Amino acid sequence: MIKTAIVEDEAAAAAHLADCLKRYGEENGVVFSCDVYDGSVAFLESYDGRYDMVFMDIEMEHLDGMSAAKRLREMDRSVEIIFVTNMARYAIKGYEVDALDFVVKPVVYHDFEFRLKKAVDRCRSKRSAERAISVGLKGGGYAKLIVSHIKYVEIMKHRIVYHTEDGDYESHGTLKNVERELCDAGFARCNSCYLVNLKYVNSVRDMMCDVAGEKLKVSQPRKKEFLQALGRFIGG
Repeated sequence: MIKTAIVEDEAAAAAHLADCLKRYGEENGVVFSCDVYDGSVAFLESYDGRYDMVFMDIEMEHLDGMSAAKRLREMDRSVEIIFVTNMARYAIKGYEVDALDFVVKPVVYHDFEFRLKKAVDRCRSKRSAERAISVGLKGGGYAKLIVSHIKYVEIMKHRIVYHTEDGDYESHGTLKNVERELCDAGFARCNSCYLVNLKYVNSVRDMMCDVAGEKLKVSQPRKKEFLQALGRFIGG
């Protein structure tokens, strides 16, 4: 399933886009979910990283689509953005937010079909190459983290910290739940505080593990199991 959102303050235009999505799905064997938001503020306030694709009207009251897309990119770097506008010159600025494409109003299905196929292909390719998880942030909001970019996860005083190639993200929860979510993605515990992405392990010496240049302690109770997991990862 490809999860989509339509952010459009004109009800008729939103309904027409949803009908186009439904028609494309029926004709091409693609399953879509579709949520409709009648404004960008409501969309951003409820955003939790669930969507693969967002259709964003540019001309909306309160917060225009381009400004909304910039805020969206702060929360989610991977979601595909397709602008919908009756003034194509505005959509050209989509490169500023890495928008995939734009659709000109009034939307004609055959033009929409061509552009949607590109978006669907991109989503499928990305999904097969980059698994992502949505993380509720401590200060509010969500972030979508690419699993392969997570170096290790740490628990600190009831806070979960995701150390990634793109920076650190603080969340709530338990390391046990994170471990359950990432158990099939090449992660293993080196002690009770750290869940390590094994692809970033450079070496294990004595009771220390080098993870992307950082030294993490390996506990005696966890050492054997951690080394076995590392051996399977390297060998497999």
